[in-house]
Amino acid sequence: MAFRFVWFLAFLCGIPCAAADSLYTGQVPVASQSERDTAAGLAAALTQVLAKLSGDNAVLSRPGVAKAVAQPNRYVLQYQFAQEALSGQAPARLTLVAQFDHTAVDRLLSDLGLVRTETAADTATAAAAPVTDTRPQTFRVWVSGVNSALDYARAVGALGRNDLVRSVQAEAARNDGVQLRVEVNGPLQRLLDSLASGPVRVLDAAPPVEGVDALLGISQ
Repeated sequence: MAFRFVWFLAFLCGIPCAAADSLYTGQVPVASQSERDTAAGLAAALTQVLAKLSGDNAVLSRPGVAKAVAQPNRYVLQYQFAQEALSGQAPARLTLVAQFDHTAVDRLLSDLGLVRTETAADTATAAAAPVTDTRPQTFRVWVSGVNSALDYARAVGALGRNDLVRSVQAEAARNDGVQLRVEVNGPLQRLLDSLASGPVRVLDAAPPVEGVDALLGISQ
């Protein structure tokens, strides 16, 4: 666990949380950090992003897509490697996490004739009860069950792609949890209601913990 957590902290410090948006972030396993495996991983990550945004898991079969993803460096903003220690004698698993440029990817979707589909987060937000208070407010939430860099990416991604969230910033990490500073358009309860489905669930909407406004957990 200690080995895995060290890598989690390295990942936490390596990617700006405020820019986290899982719709434009791809996560794929890679064999190594070599130039060849990195290039293949970036292409696979871009394919994953295009599939998410278009709602088409067979997006590679579309005209022009294979040619576009063969040049992922034209669209990537940054990438990091996350390594997770597995149980027993199994070798550590290496994952490439790549964040792509919103504008460039949206332009690519348009050029390829692909249309961005409505996401589950969009639907959940639309279904939430209407409120008149949309003033930006800042809250601190503690997310437990974060045992790897991928868990961290899932948590931050779920919040980052929520239409109510303006920014997400990691402030502290301890054991299997991380404290996030979340800027929200409107009251905290509105955000918590929108998390009814997805990888992040509400454990306690009013915890008796000083400085923490809500306790969240990662759905396994």
